[in-house]
Amino acid sequence: MKAWVIDKISDLTIENQPLKLIDLPKPTPKEGELLLKVKACGVCHTEIDEIEGRTPPPTFPIVPGHQVVGEVIESKGIHINTGTRVGVAWIFSTCGKCEYCLSGRENLCNDFIATGRDKNGGYAEFMVVPEKFAYPIPEFFSDVEAAPLLCAGAIGYRSVSLCNLKNGHKIGLTGFGASAHLVLKLVQFQYPKSETFVFARNKKERDFAMGLGAKWAGDTTDKPPSLFDCIIDTTPAWKPIVHALEFLKPGGRLVINAIRKESIDTEYLLNIDYPKHLWMEKEIKSVANVTCADVTNFISIAEQMKFKPEIQCYSFKKANKAIMDIKKWKIKGAKVLVF
Repeated sequence: MKAWVIDKISDLTIENQPLKLIDLPKPTPKEGELLLKVKACGVCHTEIDEIEGRTPPPTFPIVPGHQVVGEVIESKGIHINTGTRVGVAWIFSTCGKCEYCLSGRENLCNDFIATGRDKNGGYAEFMVVPEKFAYPIPEFFSDVEAAPLLCAGAIGYRSVSLCNLKNGHKIGLTGFGASAHLVLKLVQFQYPKSETFVFARNKKERDFAMGLGAKWAGDTTDKPPSLFDCIIDTTPAWKPIVHALEFLKPGGRLVINAIRKESIDTEYLLNIDYPKHLWMEKEIKSVANVTCADVTNFISIAEQMKFKPEIQCYSFKKANKAIMDIKKWKIKGAKVLVF
């Protein structure tokens, strides 16, 4: 089968073809696993974190991709039959036995296995997945529409759930890409009296946010018209976080929706002033991975919302272009590889 792989750590300021297209044997499912013919796979900034070494694969080469939609062509599971369309998310498997797995917090499992980093993912014609970590996709969504729900949507859902948001609260979003545009629609659906304010670095993203119903959209250094009960950060940088903390209400919470942060602007952390940015019981919370419930819950809610993600499609052979477009901040909604 044809597959794109990461075969080494690369500097994307120098390398613009970080993925290599190779032939790999078609995988064979074991007991409890499904073999999928991949139909679509979302492209995520986490792939860049893998390529640049912030969350490196344990071995090379590895097939990236963790927002996978495919058809089951061989089932060695119990509940999902051949012909079923399923999705695969970042969570490939966990131990199932630890205190976290037994309490519905399998995202914190020490043996968490990530799709497309620790196990081969969806930048390939075929892949295998444990049945327990495959999610049936509603007919309402096409393959490409479903792909972003599996990571951008699921981790956005988890971020909102960690906000302690109440209807009528004001929420800020730093960055407005794949996850943030789904968060905005989720907040509108679940908290219709709440207002969403967006910080984004370019006018196209700000216009996109306003078109989806944001109350306000400004640059990452602009002063917003209101203080926020909660802020969700979806950027790979630190500067927007430091700026946004100034506008968090007393007792408010900043939720960082990222697997890793880039190191290009860590000097901004030296600008944090305790009375200005952190005092008055402000909180900072990180998001670690996703649970199975995050994925299934968001897929269900997205179907109820009848909202389809904004999509930019790339043919399978354009995987490197999709990666580099994210690196260059050429973002509107979600990017998806089409097979």
